[in-house]
Amino acid sequence: MGGRTMSGLLSGVALVLLVLLQSTQSVYIQYQGFQVQLESAKKLRDLERQSVLSPRLQAQSLLPVLCYHSALPPDLQPVCASREAASIFKALETIAASKHCELCENVACTGCL
Repeated sequence: MGGRTMSGLLSGVALVLLVLLQSTQSVYIQYQGFQVQLESAKKLRDLERQSVLSPRLQAQSLLPVLCYHSALPPDLQPVCASREAASIFKALETIAASKHCELCENVACTGCL
């Protein structure tokens, strides 16, 4: 009887660990050599709306407004070093807005279940 109890306990522990592993696994978007979390890319639209930079400063800057936002997630910050930062942000925003990443239908997405 002790063997069955131990076996049941181990099965329960394994199930809990499997559920925890799946819930902590992140989906990533790989685009133009950058790998960012899907959740970070989903924040781009809101950050863009919140960004306030004077039109004069914006015209003088070579970087997208998002690069100056203090809440830009760390995994998106390296994009600012790219000459194509604006178009990369736009593409990441588009990929994140579609449900194809979460459903593993987009080849740019990895780590989905």
